Amino acid sequence: GDIVLLAKPVTLTEGDRVTLTTDVPVATDGTSKPEKLLYAVSLPPVHGQIEHINYPGVPISSYSQLDVVAHKVSDVHDNSHGASKEALR
Repeated sequence: GDIVLLAKPVTLTEGDRVTLTTDVPVATDGTSKPEKLLYAVSLPPVHGQIEHINYPGVPISSYSQLDVVAHKVSDVHDNSHGASKEALR
């Protein structure tokens, strides 16, 4: 079926960590099993990374809807100077 993804931009400032919630990436694929949805990080943040909270400091390239619901995925700004703000889309 068709996949619909609604994403609100998240803005981080230098050194911030933002935990992704279902308010940020919300997707549906028309099935009755949203817990099986997987997100791929196709464009990682320039000044930071997406991390699973159980493995801080390790960038991830994918995560599941269950990870988002459990508040286990964060966008982490790398604290680089000259990049005071960045938006996750």
